[in-house]
Amino acid sequence: MQFLMAKNYQLAAPSYKKNTLGALVFLLSTFFSTTLYASTINPYSAEYDVFRKGERYGSALRQFSDVGNGQCKLRYSSKIKWMIFTDEREESGIFNCTDDKITPLKYTMVREGTGKDRNYKLLFDQNKKQIKSNQHKYPLKLDWSENFQDGMSYQAKMRIDLRSGATHFDYPIVDKKGKARHYKFEVIGKETITLPFGNLETIKVKRLYDNDKRQALAWFAPSMDFLLVRMWKGEKGVEQFDIQLKSHKQL
Repeated sequence: MQFLMAKNYQLAAPSYKKNTLGALVFLLSTFFSTTLYASTINPYSAEYDVFRKGERYGSALRQFSDVGNGQCKLRYSSKIKWMIFTDEREESGIFNCTDDKITPLKYTMVREGTGKDRNYKLLFDQNKKQIKSNQHKYPLKLDWSENFQDGMSYQAKMRIDLRSGATHFDYPIVDKKGKARHYKFEVIGKETITLPFGNLETIKVKRLYDNDKRQALAWFAPSMDFLLVRMWKGEKGVEQFDIQLKSHKQL
């Protein structure tokens, strides 16, 4: 389900607290996606376990719903605890989702726990072609693009693209801080994996970074309409965390 634009996830000392849990949950929220069909939306709820070196220390919940008028909502919440560090957050996106076209309308993220609390909001005014942020007094100074996505809506677009058979992805994103970025990915193969949910045949996707210091992999299950079922993040080849599907149900 920002496929991983977080900072290093380090668990060695308190001095890294800003780069530990925050990085993990940020990545969690960025790698998951919704269930969308050409003109039919199946609301769902999915739970994930969070592991590092085989030890479970957190969970995440993804919920997708149809809010009417051709709009969808993807909501993410997580609770992570490691030693004295805690992180709780909720992230959501509301976007138009008709005919496989994803158009962002509103994005929010609230974070509480160890370190500084966060509260971000973005509003996409499709008529005025402006983006407003609660971190700025005036609309963001960005050259408008009809292809803009936010940190949640792009996930729906990626799932649709996977279903259509795409193997390379490049999404222009406005991140939670109001900065324009590009998230790039590629399909690198198929793999059968074992999860708390069970055994699944998956499509394996890699995040493309500007350097080889960071690694990020994700597995999507075609049998579940390309739901993200696992995500792994590493730094210089060392595992930082492994997120795996625990349960899934249609609502």
